[in-house]
Amino acid sequence: MNPDRTNIFFKMWPIIALAAFSILIATGCGKKEKPSLKAAREGILLFNNGTEPKGLDPHIVTGVPENHIISSLIEGLIAYHVDDDSIPAPGVAERWEPTENYKVWTFFLREDALWSNGDPVTSHDFIYSYKRMLSPNLGAEYADMLYIIEGGEAYNRGENTDFDKVGLKAIDDKTLRVTLVGPTPYFLSMLKHYSWFPVHPPTIEKFGKIDDRVSQWSRPENFVGNGAFVLAEWKVNQIIRVTKSPTYWDRDIMKLNEIRFFPIENPNTDETTFLAGQAHNTNTLPVEKIPYHKKNNPDLLHIEPYHGVYFYRLNTTRPPMDDVRVRMALNLSLDRVLIVEQVTKGGQRPAYGYTPDGMSGYPTPQPLSYDVEKARTLLAEAGFPNGEGFPPMDILINTSENHKKIAEAIQEMWRKNLNIPISISNQEWKVYLDAQTNLQYDLSRSGWIADFTDPITFLDMYTTGNGNNDTGWANPEYDRLINKAKQANSPEEHFTALESAEKLLLTEVPIVPIYWYTRVYLLDPIVINWNPKLLDNRPYKYIYFDLGE
Repeated sequence: MNPDRTNIFFKMWPIIALAAFSILIATGCGKKEKPSLKAAREGILLFNNGTEPKGLDPHIVTGVPENHIISSLIEGLIAYHVDDDSIPAPGVAERWEPTENYKVWTFFLREDALWSNGDPVTSHDFIYSYKRMLSPNLGAEYADMLYIIEGGEAYNRGENTDFDKVGLKAIDDKTLRVTLVGPTPYFLSMLKHYSWFPVHPPTIEKFGKIDDRVSQWSRPENFVGNGAFVLAEWKVNQIIRVTKSPTYWDRDIMKLNEIRFFPIENPNTDETTFLAGQAHNTNTLPVEKIPYHKKNNPDLLHIEPYHGVYFYRLNTTRPPMDDVRVRMALNLSLDRVLIVEQVTKGGQRPAYGYTPDGMSGYPTPQPLSYDVEKARTLLAEAGFPNGEGFPPMDILINTSENHKKIAEAIQEMWRKNLNIPISISNQEWKVYLDAQTNLQYDLSRSGWIADFTDPITFLDMYTTGNGNNDTGWANPEYDRLINKAKQANSPEEHFTALESAEKLLLTEVPIVPIYWYTRVYLLDPIVINWNPKLLDNRPYKYIYFDLGE
């Protein structure tokens, strides 16, 4: 998933003003209770979410900010575990049975699973939802997640128009059978991703057709979900408010009554809002403030492992990025150690490969290095000795001081090491996403967070035509290896195919891996069960406040 990022100052002036007002109140009257404490007493979580979501339709969006909200409103067959992202927890499915080779899975839906309007959640709802996700006209960027279903890819590509040939069957209203293209032991982890979430068929049909990409169904007055919360309010660029669902099957364990999601993108504003008591967390931190909080607020600061990679996409359809020698020169002239030690400062690790190491025992290839002389040689071989004649190019970033600082450091490395002219341009989140999708860029700041706990979640996206590729790069051998990994009969065969694919990716380098993420943020200690998670997935139904009273 695309991770969350940063914003334009003027959009946030109401929140900034509120934070400043709170500081004045706090200094002028010591008895005034912080809004975050008052909210906690009422069971309200104040959540800094990083940016305004592109939407709340689980079959269209691609980002982490969207996931934070959607996962409160809709629940899939499998749910998030309270403290371990590698463990599948029962969701709508109370139990499941795979065949011995993990190719056919049968899910048994709980009888008390209801939509927020009181309708029962059925196996037919899931089949409708997966048909919607795979419908060619919907243009779901995550449609490839469902290619693991037998016949799913052919249906999505229009090679087969009979959905009955796709490996899905409702045995009855509460029993769903899924047949996959091959043995897939990690299938349950995939089901936690929102591309597998159900939508309410009558609501979709009420506001259009199954494959309408633009629809009013996800507005607060229309939204029907099956999750722990219901959508109560959405004021664009201000707040999204969700309230406890009276129909959720596991509502009796819930202690939160409400979550308020704020789209605070500027890291400085994010920090100020938290310290003023306007939120219970920050989404991130200004990189220059990390040492301060390490020293002065160790009880608030969290630096946690996070399965994600920060990288640049390269538009391989534009010269000179269509030349692998230029792409490799950019990679070899990058001092990743300097970036993580002097710029990001949050315990990140330099990425000499793409897939974060340590995923399910996968041996991540790390063939990249810092080799300026070789980079200069490659650039000269490509026709640009000492950078001469290299065309001006832009690094596209979504507006963020943190991204800007990283881009400036990289810009200077490429100027110093390769003598090439690189500038920086920034765009608001939604515009930036559209530019990246439509290949309207030279180099694009990117990030990818694991959708589930298998390395294929990082590598599958570079197959030909994948909705998240966004580089213009395609390689038939790479596609073959990824397909081989999907149909492997053993974990060893699966990992071997993925390793070969990743080595090919890092030979062709349509990307510039920079570092492997950590999650760096501040959290109010009164928030309980906000556990470190490798994928940062929060099952909000377990969160509560300890006010020490």
